[in-house]
Amino acid sequence: MLPVTLTLDPAFTVGPVRRRTFGSFVEHLGRCVYTGIHDPEHASADENGFREDVIEMTRELGISTVRYPGGNFVSGYRWEDGVGPREDRPTRLDLAWHSSDPNLVGLDEFMEWARKTGVEPMMAVNLGTRGIQEALDLLEYCNVPGGTHFSDLRRANGHEEPYRITMWCLGNEMDGPWQIGHKTAEEYARLAAETARAMRLLDPTIELVVCGSSSSDMPTFGTWEATVLAETYEHVDYISAHAYYWEEDGDLASFLASAVDMDHFIESVTAAADYVRAAGKHTKRINISFDEWNVWYQKRAESKPPTGDDWPVAPVLLEDQYNVADAVVVGNLIISLLRNTDRVHAASLAQLVNVIAPIMTEPGGRSWKQTIFHPFAQASQHAVGDVLQVGIDAPTYDTARFGAVPVADAVATRDPETGAVSIFAVNRSLTEATTISVDVRSLTTAGDLEVVESTSLSNPDHTWAATADDSTSVLPRDNDTAKVVDGVLTVEVPPVSWNMIRLG
Repeated sequence: MLPVTLTLDPAFTVGPVRRRTFGSFVEHLGRCVYTGIHDPEHASADENGFREDVIEMTRELGISTVRYPGGNFVSGYRWEDGVGPREDRPTRLDLAWHSSDPNLVGLDEFMEWARKTGVEPMMAVNLGTRGIQEALDLLEYCNVPGGTHFSDLRRANGHEEPYRITMWCLGNEMDGPWQIGHKTAEEYARLAAETARAMRLLDPTIELVVCGSSSSDMPTFGTWEATVLAETYEHVDYISAHAYYWEEDGDLASFLASAVDMDHFIESVTAAADYVRAAGKHTKRINISFDEWNVWYQKRAESKPPTGDDWPVAPVLLEDQYNVADAVVVGNLIISLLRNTDRVHAASLAQLVNVIAPIMTEPGGRSWKQTIFHPFAQASQHAVGDVLQVGIDAPTYDTARFGAVPVADAVATRDPETGAVSIFAVNRSLTEATTISVDVRSLTTAGDLEVVESTSLSNPDHTWAATADDSTSVLPRDNDTAKVVDGVLTVEVPPVSWNMIRLG
């Protein structure tokens, strides 16, 4: 057993657990919308065609916010196509994913789905092929009570009350050459600043997210953030960060340490934002919306869009099957997001259904949970109160990408009202189990803490993946090695594992 020691103290906190950290993402991409959240022929479909089984899984997953309608898709999207009578809506070509969109699901349908599911909408505006006026029109449709052209159009479409959407993304990944309407940092910064200023004139209560870098590997990373924020700082609230991780060339050791890169990404974006704050003599702080993150195997065949004259509706795209190792990495990325809760104020797992997703569906048929569903659901449910600073003393292992990395990583939360503590930990060792020890005596003054629940998600075969035929053979299982003796918690965790220990 490799020894790992965690040090916690309720006097040392990072910040509050933010519910928006547990957001997700619905894009008009592949089967995320059509046959994903929306499948009128399904036995569980409601009166609007939305799958009730997916709604229930979304609630169980603990999703707080959902970013919509893209993603790359939004940079060519005309929102007006998706409102009004469905029989009058046009079918449009989606250049981002070489597909067709019949616009059967649009803004009003999505808002009804969000209301029914109990999630906060996070709306993105098109700053690729469109600009200030179209963003204002959309905001007017959504948030103005009535008496104007677009607010009355919403009411005529059967939605009397305004949606009052709070969070708005100013475009998507505008630093990427793949993006429709790709711009330089200077071009985007000017457009984003003017759009933000105009939108705030219409509704000063909104919160705005300006585009940061699409990944830390972008050649403009860092300088993009500095340039964009220098122009937009006083007009926005957040800067976005996007990152995807995947196993390259069978390098499992580096893959399991992906959170090292996420920590670096967050640290770098924070540094750029704080530089602009100091240089511009601003008083407020710009925080991070990490509104696209996940494991994504981009070289697999299902990540290749159609070509030529083939413009299908809802093709199979980006439908990764996630294994146990992927779940451990996703859990570790959640640990990173929580660990940085002082500056990461929102995040969106990309995406929700079918497309690099925790939930999978068959058209008209079964639905099931992927392995990555479980660490997200556990953290969303049990991360409550304050995020505690965690000191980690652990052996290291060697990785090709990151050098020597601790075999274990962890984060802890504590509810100041009840004293309940949740510890989320991963063992990144490929072969060795670890014994985690935590002195918990400082965490409570109300008496001894006891183990309320302890689970581990692992499998001797870390490549095991859930399918429609078998999604339950590998789940978080009770770990009965967890115990508190003389104020010290100990628990044995297997290699390549995600673990949760709850104390009360």
